[in-house]
Amino acid sequence: MNPRALALVLAGAAALSMPAVAQLRVSPQIGSAPVTRAPGPRPADHIVAVVNSEPITNNEVRTRLLRFEQQLAQQGAALPPRAELAQLVLERLISEKAQLQHARESGIRISDVMVDQAEQNFARQNGMDVAQLHRRLAAEGMDAASFREDLRNQLLLTRLREREVDQRVKVSEQEVDQYLREQATNPGAEVELNLGHILVAVPENASEEQVRAAQAKARQVQERARAGEEFGKLAREFSDAPGAAQSGGQMGLRSADRYPPLFVQAVQSLPPGGISEVLRSGAGFHVLKLLDRRKEGMPGATVTQSHVRHILLRPGPQLSESRAAERLAEFKRRIQAGQADFAQLAREHSQDGSAQNGGDLGWTNPGMFVPEFEEVVDALAPGQIADPLVSRFGVHLVQLLERRVAKLTEREQREIARNTVREKKLDEAYAQWAQEVRGRAWVEMREPPT
Repeated sequence: MNPRALALVLAGAAALSMPAVAQLRVSPQIGSAPVTRAPGPRPADHIVAVVNSEPITNNEVRTRLLRFEQQLAQQGAALPPRAELAQLVLERLISEKAQLQHARESGIRISDVMVDQAEQNFARQNGMDVAQLHRRLAAEGMDAASFREDLRNQLLLTRLREREVDQRVKVSEQEVDQYLREQATNPGAEVELNLGHILVAVPENASEEQVRAAQAKARQVQERARAGEEFGKLAREFSDAPGAAQSGGQMGLRSADRYPPLFVQAVQSLPPGGISEVLRSGAGFHVLKLLDRRKEGMPGATVTQSHVRHILLRPGPQLSESRAAERLAEFKRRIQAGQADFAQLAREHSQDGSAQNGGDLGWTNPGMFVPEFEEVVDALAPGQIADPLVSRFGVHLVQLLERRVAKLTEREQREIARNTVREKKLDEAYAQWAQEVRGRAWVEMREPPT
């Protein structure tokens, strides 16, 4: 495997175990598989490299290497020779160490509140609370303090990239035009689907009466959806699929081969917005809605929009970040107890331009918010208020009012294409910048990793 191909494979595996600064998202160093130790006695630890007087140990390389090997195996990728992979892991650790040093020297700080938020988000995304996450970490041989330090480092790298790299990237109208032409004429592009899904589960060894009742329920849901009722509302009310209460039944945009063939066949002839027939599988009865169909890489004609409002407090000399979070948590408690009105609190306290509108941000398309904000919004059900969250702008209290599937104007489709082009250029700019930081660091190679 040549170095370029190996780097690409490693980058794919890194999505679960390395700081995902290219995506501006936090991806903690824990994968879906347990982190296991290599069999046999563990060799004595030793220093393999020094970066500006900071050491990298053999155990650091081994720990990261084991995670990569497990993730590559899960993805079905061929494993390169271990020595080759270990050397590439070491290079990534050197680059990461140099960037973290640069971030600290630049005065970037990550508060405990931000780490708490990242930890809670990760636990929620994996269907756990924080206490359950800590138990899982312990079972995998990793203590909570080390995990939180990983999170803090990844947040540092994200903030550093935002400051050092993002401002370098501009996208012209000609680049957007070129991207759209290339995608439209790409005959090999796969079809991507976004489906809404409602499952009426049938218990194992169900009686004929139970099966008939489930089928009748599914047909009623189908009829109501075809009559125009909001699909997300029906999914939250009736679907037995995991996570339906939070997602409104949305399965997300993905290539057709990542959906069950039964689903793909059922929506093949549907127009966007169409409702399928009632389907039967081993799990029960399904009703599908085709939310979007597009060529891979092309902006779709429809998108799921969110209607959100928020209260923003900006930390400063008179208000610490932790105190701002405490104030917003108290606002949330009062709103939920019926003692205060969200819009009125926003008008009185929010330090955002939306304050005069009661914090209302209107209908927004995916990608319009900074990732840490959007990640929280995506996890909310309509009407739900999130815990206070920290972004680069301050501390927010966010409420999702409603969601809808809307048709995009040509201008909005161009903006989505622009964001796609920008993300690609950001990745390239980040790679170049990371090489510059690595080149300025003093690196002494010691004993090779074992």
